[in-house]
Amino acid sequence: MNEYQQKIKKSHGNGEFSLNQFRKIGENVIFERGVMVFHPENIEIGNNVYVGHNTMLKGYYKNLMKIGDNSWIGQGCFFHSGGGIYIGENVGVGPFVKILSHEHIENELEKPILFCEQIFEEVVIEDSCDIGIGSIILPGVRIGKGSIIGAGSVVTKDVEPFTVAVGNPARFLRKRKGA
Repeated sequence: MNEYQQKIKKSHGNGEFSLNQFRKIGENVIFERGVMVFHPENIEIGNNVYVGHNTMLKGYYKNLMKIGDNSWIGQGCFFHSGGGIYIGENVGVGPFVKILSHEHIENELEKPILFCEQIFEEVVIEDSCDIGIGSIILPGVRIGKGSIIGAGSVVTKDVEPFTVAVGNPARFLRKRKGA
């Protein structure tokens, strides 16, 4: 078996979890049916957090995933915290949002990209943000406090606080009223 076949054969488990496996778990945390959690020992969840049906939280052995108090995670989301994920308090994450904090980089033409070097970069979503349905947040992005990301957006760079950003790639639309 070559190195590529060996990598593919490793299982990450089935995603079943119990609350006592988390690094930290707050009060009144709701996990809907079908939620899968990997490496819960590297996940911290605050109080009054909702995690919707069929969401996948992939903790990672290198970094932490933190979800702040009073946050809402819609159904069908996928979070991979290889580079670390920090979600502040009072954050709404729409259904089917993807948050990725690491990526493979092409550095050798003869290798499939799957087996190339990985870059790990933290994703930060500050307090009181709203992430629209189906959005994708890429590694190394910081979304500033009180910002709104429009549905279906792909966020490839930082978003200033109290900003509305939309599109693929996400771009500044306007400042929020009162900001």
